[in-house]
Amino acid sequence: MSDKLKIKLSIADRVYPLTIDPAQEEGLRKAAKNIEQLAKKFEQNYAVRDKQDVLAMCALQFASKIEQNGIEQTEGTKEAEERLKALEELVSSKLAMK
Repeated sequence: MSDKLKIKLSIADRVYPLTIDPAQEEGLRKAAKNIEQLAKKFEQNYAVRDKQDVLAMCALQFASKIEQNGIEQTEGTKEAEERLKALEELVSSKLAMK
């Protein structure tokens, strides 16, 4: 049985107690730190006082990064597939010559 770890994360002036697998701790702490940094940036740059608005802006920022990475990865995959197909055709044509 794996041991669970109890941690507390502070996000937007609230403390969230969590029971997690030890392997998740680093990722969760980094995520909480990133949220805090981005929230402070939004509060300073946009004079937003409502924490809900700040957190919604953070959620949109992180979600859009994930979506954009997915789009870029799909485009990169398509390009790689096209190159592989062209390479396969080149190899096939050279082998057919022999």
